[in-house]
Amino acid sequence: MFGREEDKKIEDIPVSDILANPYQPRKTFSEESLRMLTDSIRACGIIQPVNVRRRNDGKFELVSGERRLRAAKIAGLKYIPAIVASLTDEESAVAALVENLQRENLDFFEEAEGYYSLLVNHGYTQDELARLIGKSQGTIANKIRLLRLFPQTKELIKAHNLTERHARALLRLDDEKLQVRTAEAVCERKYNVKKTERVVRETLERVNNADFCAVSDAPRSSDRFFSDTLLPPVKSAKNIRVFINTVRESIRLLKLSGVEAKAAQFDRGDYFEFVVRVPKKTNHII
Repeated sequence: MFGREEDKKIEDIPVSDILANPYQPRKTFSEESLRMLTDSIRACGIIQPVNVRRRNDGKFELVSGERRLRAAKIAGLKYIPAIVASLTDEESAVAALVENLQRENLDFFEEAEGYYSLLVNHGYTQDELARLIGKSQGTIANKIRLLRLFPQTKELIKAHNLTERHARALLRLDDEKLQVRTAEAVCERKYNVKKTERVVRETLERVNNADFCAVSDAPRSSDRFFSDTLLPPVKSAKNIRVFINTVRESIRLLKLSGVEAKAAQFDRGDYFEFVVRVPKKTNHII
């Protein structure tokens, strides 16, 4: 895939001389799948070579084929056939990600982390990356947003095999305790996606009512986030509630896009005062 064709060749390389790929996007490996591959290697050997690149110290760095390498070690092989190619760090990172994507071996968090690494560490834009791997820019942006979930929520999602749509629903909750507590309930009660989306929606409605009806004289710790949503006209008490909820949702969407906007509400006696802070400069990538 990468590297000059004339530089590629197959060699039998000592397994002990192959080091891990620091850009490997895949973090988890099925024990059962690895056991089956190990049994196959013991019976038939390595059918497809792994891909490596040569290091300056004479050893090799794995580009793709980590499952085969792990299974070869378990099977007790001393040497493994490998395609040796001249690759840059960037090419090695992309090759590792694309190979796993083509084999559909990555979960959606690993896929998102792989995209994020290529964007941050190798300077790709989302459009460039989309063209490279054959995905839409929107798909890449949506995957990366999943990384904004809090760590405990991500662990729950992984442990209980929740889907990407479950994750997207939970992402709407930007308060850590609330998000984790909701994720725990979803896991314990085995909610499907539709039920999870409904629970999140109802939770947001309850929080909106609590936070914006019982106002105080100090900024709240659970600040919400703005977006480009147009605010509705204020004509009645009902519309004021709509206005408040729209502000809250708008700021939440801005937060998801990487803009650290914040909002606070104050009770000034005869009127409510809303303060929205949106930074002029942002470091977000999406």
